[in-house]
Amino acid sequence: MFTRFEEYAATQMLGQPDSPPRSEGKLFFSEDWQRTVFGLALALSKEGHFEWEDFRHKLIHAIAAWEEKACTGRATWEYYEHYTQALIDMLNQCGILQPGELEQQMRPDDAST
Repeated sequence: MFTRFEEYAATQMLGQPDSPPRSEGKLFFSEDWQRTVFGLALALSKEGHFEWEDFRHKLIHAIAAWEEKACTGRATWEYYEHYTQALIDMLNQCGILQPGELEQQMRPDDAST
């Protein structure tokens, strides 16, 4: 169930270039991680870590960068990959993530070698 903020955030994106995929009028997530990333962005914005409009601008920028690559035939479309990149960019800008922190967390432990 959406609260007022989530409803506002989702409806602000309707019909816009950054609008999330929908099926039968409802948000559509083909995989669980997509729902998680979507909810994480909403929750962080709702808690005041960043303004929703600032995040939307990051998302629009990520989609525009994809469109430039798509014109050359070098890109495939996956909305939530761009959504995730926009969220990472926003978290870096706000100082929630430190530069390189996410990459470090995703690397396998060197102790196993």
